[in-house]
Order: sequence, then C-alpha cells, then structure tokens
Amino acid sequence: MTTVDIAFLLNGRPVSLSVEPRLLLSDALRHHLGMTSTHVGCEQGVCGVCTILLDGAPARSCLMLAVMADGRSVTTAEGLSDPLAEQLRDSFQEHHALQCGFCTPAMLLTAHCLLSAHPEAGESQIREALSGNLCRCTGYQFIIDAVSSLTERGGEGDASHG
Repeated sequence: MTTVDIAFLLNGRPVSLSVEPRLLLSDALRHHLGMTSTHVGCEQGVCGVCTILLDGAPARSCLMLAVMADGRSVTTAEGLSDPLAEQLRDSFQEHHALQCGFCTPAMLLTAHCLLSAHPEAGESQIREALSGNLCRCTGYQFIIDAVSSLTERGGEGDASHG
C-alpha cells in the first residue's frame, strides 16, 4: 500500500508519520503515537469518545483521516497541561464526575475548549457543549457540576432560566 508523509503539531510538539491514506486519525493517534486518551467507541462520530482538539476546536478523530491533520495542530487529553486543565481534572475528581473513565478525556477536552472561550458559561451552555459526548456511568449531572464549579458564575446556573 502507498503511504503519505504527514507532519503536524501534537500537543504542541511537531510529529511526522508515514501513513496509509485510509488510516483514521484516531488510529494514528492511538497506535502510532501512543495517545491512548483518544478512545474509539462507535466509530461513527456519535459517541464522542474520540474527541480531540483540532486547531483548538473539538473534532471527532474517528471521522477524520490522519492525512487531514497534516499541517494542523492536534491536542489530546495528554496535552492539556495549563492551569485550567488542572482545575478541570481536580473538579472532576472532587465532584465524582468520572467512573469508568472512558468518556473522561473527551469530556475534559470539550469542557476545556468551552471554558477557554466562555469562562462565564452557564449550565445550558455547558450541557449543549458536552451533549455530543456520551457517558454511560455518571448520568451527566456530576460532570455538569464539575464544569459549572469552574465558571465565573461559580455554578450558579444560567441567568436565562428565569
């Protein structure tokens, strides 16, 4: 099979790979680059556990070919190392927002993206942002509580609720 050379930033560091054109980004990240926080669930983009940040925005890595990452910036949960990421991890632990951990990396990445852009996000914004990430363990409320506790509203909810 023919391979294609690609290069991109992975968690802020340059990487290069020679990949088959049909290789999924999720598989390249997990199997070629050791980024095991990028999980594979439904392989149809529905469950969200393969979520990464592509140029700073959440994206489904199971729906992308690795060649589509060429020249771009990819962040996995292993690459979240700023104070907000630390606060999110602590808050998830404090609020019991994880159980099996399968969805946690995608939830953290999505929440990080949301709070970076909207530190004042209310509960409805948090719910909407996380709605593409399925969790079968916590029932979501603990996850919402963990993220809400870090907003400028301090978990007070949405003013739009009334």
